[in-house]
Amino acid sequence: MDLAKLKWTSMAGVLIRGQGVAASICAQLLGAAGLQVAVEETGRARLPAILLGGTTQTLIRDILGEGDWLRGLPRISKRVVAWGPDAKTVTVPHFAVVISEEALAERLRPKLAERDGAAAEWTFFASRPLPAASVEHHFGTRRATARAVELKDGADASACWIESLANGWMFLIPGWLLAVGSPPDVLLGESRLIAEQIRRCGRAGAEFPAYPRIADPLCGPGWLCGGTAALAFDPLCGDGAGHAIREAILASAVIRAAAQGAHADELLAHYRARLVAGFRRHLEVCRQFYSAGGSGNWWRTELELIEQGIAWCGAEPRFRFQLNGFELRAVG
Repeated sequence: MDLAKLKWTSMAGVLIRGQGVAASICAQLLGAAGLQVAVEETGRARLPAILLGGTTQTLIRDILGEGDWLRGLPRISKRVVAWGPDAKTVTVPHFAVVISEEALAERLRPKLAERDGAAAEWTFFASRPLPAASVEHHFGTRRATARAVELKDGADASACWIESLANGWMFLIPGWLLAVGSPPDVLLGESRLIAEQIRRCGRAGAEFPAYPRIADPLCGPGWLCGGTAALAFDPLCGDGAGHAIREAILASAVIRAAAQGAHADELLAHYRARLVAGFRRHLEVCRQFYSAGGSGNWWRTELELIEQGIAWCGAEPRFRFQLNGFELRAVG
């Protein structure tokens, strides 16, 4: 779809606050549609490495219109899993690439003329701080630490590893270890899989939240939250980047539909419903993993908080619109 050919009732100005994945995608789509976009960067810590699965890769390719944007990135072709008390190790195919969050945002960032966002009709909050009206709800206590690592000779550089332990879990890709629930040294001391792959560990970085969280309200007259300002996912499920992209696609579609004359209140209600439904689905996936990961107090506590989050989301509503490409269409 050629977004620039759509007809607008007004050339809405949009201010995007943030410089991560959601901010870059939203700016890309709105700029391609001919809207006036200003970007206000906000500083925050970036993840040193993330995995992009096949669905997310396809999404980005569709947005950029480029088939070779993945060139040169390390690829992961298998996942080695030891999940649950005394679980057997299994190996399953995986299709992913490894990239730092900063490098991904840079590849996605559009070239836009500098504009003043003071007169913007819409603001897209793509990273913290939250808008004054919003409050964060979180469903868990778990925190994570990332640590640079060097694999042993003979360790498979095309694999990633995931392992559950008594009070947490670990995820390893070539070059980086993520420890959730307990310090890396504690989990490595209990490990029966991941510790065997590592020759040397660097110093642990600062802790960061690994529990799911959501802002509410997610939108209001003239503004929407997306990316890390809207939702944060447990890294276990591996869809944080993909969901941030989908949020940005939906946010840009809402703004374009409003500029074409659609009723803003209905668009905002649909936006919130879609994001809450996505958060609920994420929590349901977390429930599957955390119910099987272990049987101790740590696992039970996190599982109870996940259940509270699912209850908070409520039942999935009937959606008022659906995406057709990058454009919203009303559902009859």
